[in-house]
Amino acid sequence: MEPRRGTDELAHGTMASWCVPGQGPPVICVHGAGVSSKHTLPLVEALSGRLEAWAVDLPGFGASTARDHAPTVAGLAEALLEWLRARGIARPCLLGLSLGAQVVAEAAVRAPDKVGSVVLAGPMVDPQARSLPVLAARLLLDGLREGPSVVVSGIADYRRAGALRVFRSWLASRDHRIEQVLPEIGQPALVLRGSRDPLCPGHWAEEVARLLPRGRLVTVPGRPHVLTATAPERVADLVHDFAREVVR
Repeated sequence: MEPRRGTDELAHGTMASWCVPGQGPPVICVHGAGVSSKHTLPLVEALSGRLEAWAVDLPGFGASTARDHAPTVAGLAEALLEWLRARGIARPCLLGLSLGAQVVAEAAVRAPDKVGSVVLAGPMVDPQARSLPVLAARLLLDGLREGPSVVVSGIADYRRAGALRVFRSWLASRDHRIEQVLPEIGQPALVLRGSRDPLCPGHWAEEVARLLPRGRLVTVPGRPHVLTATAPERVADLVHDFAREVVR
């Protein structure tokens, strides 16, 4: 089924979203730095008919607009929570990819009674790589491992958002200390990592799962960073089982 599009006016700007129907707790998919829901829509489509699933464009990215000029992880988390309230979505599973994992982690801690569970896919940022040159090198290496469609859509998203906002989103990701947030997440949490992901190396994914009070790690063999686009069916199976398990 073709995802249904909507746009909501928020204090932070507008947020565009795409939804497919399904049973069980809703899954809200949040994209990475500088890009858009084009990286998460393949997963949403794979979940159609199984779980209600949403892909959102955070304010200032993709089809959404923003009133601020310097995105922060905290600000994006507040926008996501405002959007959940506007849509009347109760206790969803929040799934974040890359920077989106940082946004989801912040949202889960800021509104623990509003978030049912979290999935952190390729969570950023590895404290051992907290410099722009290292992050840029890892991003380039990942680009060589992703499929052409992921790279092309990412470049298009960067152009649409503008170089300054993209750069500031990477700064926001670099400066956010997710390792200080993870121990405060009381909800069930699933960490996903592709075995060929240079942006989220194995040692860091293991540390993320360890820091989460109720976390566990699953590694998807042979896949790079953008799991939601390169392995949507496998990720859909994992998310479906996890989300249904949480509500039992």
